[in-house]
Amino acid sequence: MGQHFPFSHFLSKNTNLESNNSNLQGLLKAQTSHQPSENTLQLFSETNNVKDNDALKNSMVAQLKLGLGEQKYKMFFDGHIQFSLKENSTLEICVAHEWQRELAETQFRDAFNQAVSNTHSELSWEVVCKSTEASVKPERESLESPLSAFLNPNEGQDVFQSLKNQKASEARFTLDVESKEAAPENKNVTSFQPEKIIKETKNGHTTIHYGQTIDAQKTLDNFVVGPSNNLAFATAHAVAASPGKKGKYPCLYIYSDSGLGKTHLLHAVANAIKDKYPEKSICLISSREFLKELIDAFKDKKLDQFQKKYCENIDVLMIDDIHELKNKAQTQNEFFHIFNELHARGKQLIFTSDKDPQEIDGIEDRIITRLQWGLVVDIQKPDLETRIAILQKKAFELDLFLPDDVISMIAVSVKSSIRELEGCLVRLMAMADVMNIEIDVEMAKDILKLAPEKETKKLTIDLITKSAANYFRVEVVDMKSKSRSQALVKARHIAWYLCKKILGATYKEIAAYYGNRDHSSVIHGVQKITDKIKNDSNLSKDVIYLENNL
Repeated sequence: MGQHFPFSHFLSKNTNLESNNSNLQGLLKAQTSHQPSENTLQLFSETNNVKDNDALKNSMVAQLKLGLGEQKYKMFFDGHIQFSLKENSTLEICVAHEWQRELAETQFRDAFNQAVSNTHSELSWEVVCKSTEASVKPERESLESPLSAFLNPNEGQDVFQSLKNQKASEARFTLDVESKEAAPENKNVTSFQPEKIIKETKNGHTTIHYGQTIDAQKTLDNFVVGPSNNLAFATAHAVAASPGKKGKYPCLYIYSDSGLGKTHLLHAVANAIKDKYPEKSICLISSREFLKELIDAFKDKKLDQFQKKYCENIDVLMIDDIHELKNKAQTQNEFFHIFNELHARGKQLIFTSDKDPQEIDGIEDRIITRLQWGLVVDIQKPDLETRIAILQKKAFELDLFLPDDVISMIAVSVKSSIRELEGCLVRLMAMADVMNIEIDVEMAKDILKLAPEKETKKLTIDLITKSAANYFRVEVVDMKSKSRSQALVKARHIAWYLCKKILGATYKEIAAYYGNRDHSSVIHGVQKITDKIKNDSNLSKDVIYLENNL
């Protein structure tokens, strides 16, 4: 450090050599021992020239590198930070972007406190955001707003969708048939436009669809399938292959918690039908849009046009979040008649919700029964393997390289929503692009603000058996017995399956724990669950629930 230290600053003609040497020794001692020096503040406040600021910067940078680590400092602040001492003994820390100020005041506050304290214990500090040409690299100047969005977990999905759309290479042509020339000059145009449609021409065929624009990026091919959603995917695939009364499922109802892929499947089916049956008209709409359209029809006294549109012009009706029609009596009445008419005409009906039809409050019984006429399937939270597969696929789409340990850490930490997984990737990609670095586990933890890993209990055959027994409400001693009752056999086989999958226990170890059974019985039980889980949604739900809780 000595050869780079600004000795000339302290050898001023206006001060004697002995005094400067004394001050210099105090500063060097403070920097090397990381303890505050009594002379440090005096050195920084005697004059107000550039060399004083350089000395202050050198001291603070050295302390921050010690507190944050060289890599973090380089990644978040190198070339983007300045320091100046104000008259009120306040150290002003100036950063280039708002997200850097946020990091300094929240996540890295302790490191900044320690750095300032080691410079002088009586010094207070504040962070301000002032982009300056001297401290900011030009090529990064325009990234302030996008990056602040990337660091906000609630906005990850919107940015991810924007990035995906940028990658779309296939050219598409859409036409709004109500051209501006044809619009009436009167500004008081009625808000209800039942005949407003979108025509999409592809390969010489024209598909008509109403409501939302169908997202071409959401397809059956890029939907990641796992035990938690395989039944929903299989039925959606069957509907896309043969919609309406000619198919197996003219009425399909898909429900799950938010962010698990319902809307993706809805758009994927619409895209598949559009490609295979371009002559069919499709209406993909949310419940709120359906409600608003009906209100406009009432207000403009054009209910007959509304009814004609839905009952006569549509081949495939898709309504997202159907549960939002609760407590809307008039809307439910119109939906009831539309459902009956379309069903009688052999049209395809698909609905999504966050609840099973029987669990929706505020919906008339006659509508509940109709929603249950067709196939009702649910999507569970994805298991660990599916979450890893989703992260790998989305990272590939974003052209983002992540080590396997980073992907595994995210998959273990984020369990509730696929949207949240996608948001994590977006924020990592932003940091990798802006800072031109490779992401490792520690960086990912800091960027994603993942909670520290809790001390986990060690999984054993005994613990898995007790968890399965508690879930199925049977006794552990009975699971170890020779009893062949249906409830016990199911709990026993699932426990064996999880012991093999999670622990990697041998068949002989499992058989020994379960009353010294023949290990061939364990092999048969594990294989039975492995085969059935692919087609039995209820069994899949049980296994995923137990696995996630373990």
